[in-house]
Amino acid sequence: MDDTDLFAATQRFPTSRRPLLGLTILVVEDSRFACEAMRLLCLRSGARIRRADCLKSARRHLQVYRPSVIIVDLGLPDGSGEDLIEELAQTMPRVSVILGTSGDNFAEDAAIAAGADGFLAKPITSLAKFQHEILSRLPEDRQPPGPRVLPDEEIVPDLIAYRDDMAHVADVLNDHGDGKVLDYVAQFVRGVARSAHDTALADAADRLAHTRAVGGPVATDTARIAGLVQERLDLRKAI
Repeated sequence: MDDTDLFAATQRFPTSRRPLLGLTILVVEDSRFACEAMRLLCLRSGARIRRADCLKSARRHLQVYRPSVIIVDLGLPDGSGEDLIEELAQTMPRVSVILGTSGDNFAEDAAIAAGADGFLAKPITSLAKFQHEILSRLPEDRQPPGPRVLPDEEIVPDLIAYRDDMAHVADVLNDHGDGKVLDYVAQFVRGVARSAHDTALADAADRLAHTRAVGGPVATDTARIAGLVQERLDLRKAI
C-alpha cells in the first residue's frame, strides 16, 4: 500500500507490535548492506519497503506512486540526496515523512537544511529508534492505537550484502579513477564500513576523503582502499 492507494489504506491498520503496518517506505540507498538493514527494520515494523539505488531510479518510482515515507541517503552515485530531499519538500501533495540518512559527520544539518523532517545516522540498527523517527512525524490518524512497548531489538544485516558492496567498490575503482568518482568512493566506503563496524576500511576512507579535501596525491590512499576491499572479497565473507 502507498499513499496514492486510498482503498488499500482502509484495509490495514497499525498495531502495537507492527506500528508501521499499512505504510510504504521508499528507501533511496546505493549500499546493499544498508538496504538489507532497512528491509529487516521494515519487516519487523510491518511496513512495505521499496528501494531505489540512485536519484534516477527514485524519480521513476515517484512518477508511479507516492510513498508514505521516503528515506534518502545523501551520497548517491548520480548526485546528492539533498537535491531529491529539496524537491520532495516542495512537492504538493507532500510525502508525509522525509528522512535523510548518512554515515558522514555533519550530514544531519545538510539534510534538515534541504527540507528533511529528520535524520537517521548510520549504522541504523535500533528497531525502537527507527520506528520512533517515523511515528513521531506521522499524523495522529496513522498512529497505532493504545500503548506501545518499544522493541529492544538490534538489527544485524546479512554480511553477504556487505560483500556485494565490496564488489561494487572494486568495480567502480577498476572502471573509473577521476576525482569525482574518488569522492563518491570515499563517501560510500565510509558509510558502509561504519555500518559494518569495519574500522580499518572506515579509516582508509577517511584518509582518502581528507586527502581529496586538501588536494593531495591520492594514489596511496586509493591503493589502500582497493587492497582492503580485495582482502574482504578474497575471504568470501565480509569482515
